[in-house]
Amino acid sequence: MHIYDSVQKTKLPFEPIRKGEASIYVCGPTVYDDAHLGHARSSLSFDLLSRTLKALGYKVTLGKNFTDIDDKIIKKVEETGKSMEALTSFYIDRYLEEMAALGIQRPDIEPKATESLHAIEAMIQTLIDKDIAYVISTGDVYFDTSKDPHYGEISHQVGEDEDNQSRVAHTSEKRNPKDFALWKACKGNEDICFDTPFSSGRPGWHIECSAMIEKHFSHDHGTQDYSIDIHAGGADLLFPHHENEAAQSRCATGHELAKYWMHNGFVQINGEKMSKSLGNSFFLKDALKVYDGEILRYYLNSVHYRNDFNFNEEDLLTAKKRLDKLYRLKKRVSPGKASAVNKTFKKALLDAMSDDLNISIALAVIDEMVAATNDALDNNPKDKALKKETLANIEFIDTLLGFGGKEPFSYFQIGVDAALKTQIETLLSERSEAKKEKNFERSDAIRDELTALGISIMDTPDGTLWEKA
Repeated sequence: MHIYDSVQKTKLPFEPIRKGEASIYVCGPTVYDDAHLGHARSSLSFDLLSRTLKALGYKVTLGKNFTDIDDKIIKKVEETGKSMEALTSFYIDRYLEEMAALGIQRPDIEPKATESLHAIEAMIQTLIDKDIAYVISTGDVYFDTSKDPHYGEISHQVGEDEDNQSRVAHTSEKRNPKDFALWKACKGNEDICFDTPFSSGRPGWHIECSAMIEKHFSHDHGTQDYSIDIHAGGADLLFPHHENEAAQSRCATGHELAKYWMHNGFVQINGEKMSKSLGNSFFLKDALKVYDGEILRYYLNSVHYRNDFNFNEEDLLTAKKRLDKLYRLKKRVSPGKASAVNKTFKKALLDAMSDDLNISIALAVIDEMVAATNDALDNNPKDKALKKETLANIEFIDTLLGFGGKEPFSYFQIGVDAALKTQIETLLSERSEAKKEKNFERSDAIRDELTALGISIMDTPDGTLWEKA
């Protein structure tokens, strides 16, 4: 397995801290609003990473956090009148439902900032004791970037912009312009505060992930140089978030945070970076109202994870037609029982995904398998061994890439609303009765009526199956 390391800017062989194991931490959402396609892209990218490593035989431990205390959350609490717990729990549940709809496997570890306050406090105190962090008159705690000689080596793009460094207003008491907040003291009559020896307040954004990683991915650091194997997230997190995480972790623990850093590209709509400030954010919940989660998964994963993704419906429909071909093959070889996956096919898929998740080659391998199998079945429609092998191939695709697992007729019923389904089932029942009564004229008329509705049917030994034409 080779992965692209964002720090060294090259592909590197994956050599984990512990042989046969892989630890991955993905930066999760700040839960004050619904997830958008950018959140989906990041989750999908590293779901592919996790699935690939598992298929290669690694024991994978995947963690993804929830930032459930933040200025944006507090503002939403004030606007809605809801409690912070009620608000964040609602958006966490919604997020998990939408990720499940995309076929994203649940992480093994899902820490929340509010459940990690002791770990956060302990890391901050360690940095204060080392004089690497300092408390100012307001009770805010800052990280002194001048104390870390390696600061800037993660992103190679350290800037001086305070707004880009932290989610805390500028203060003249900072020792250096690049210093960032570890803790924000409460001011005035603020209600959402947590008590610590340095002040009553709440954690800064960057410290959360460092503390969570140390809490949940502990190793024997006497023999290890890193906390985790892979730290992942969107490209926008490289600086300042990941730069600051790396700095505070190395200074607090004496070892590096991650051996490899991976970042997925942005999602754009019509070529424009997705951003709420630009008014073009595309909520995932809205996309799922129109398109099945598996179709969105296939489409969003069809471009290499490091590249920016330009979302448009024309390309989505083209991707769906490509997925349709796999399901038409599955329908052709169903029903049946899978045998063993074709070794050459499996190796080709794993070779592609082992090359920094080269999804383009992987999808091309699948397309070739579909075309070759259809040609072989045209020549020998009763080849049972080939049908069983094909079902096994599709099962492996589902395991590795997360699509192809649906029953094929159910897949082709996607997009048919409940009212039309009821109408179709009623017509099929009437047709079944007409056939029993040998009223073939009525039976044919019902078939024509279904065709006019855009529905095609197939009579099988198990009954009549239908799909959206």
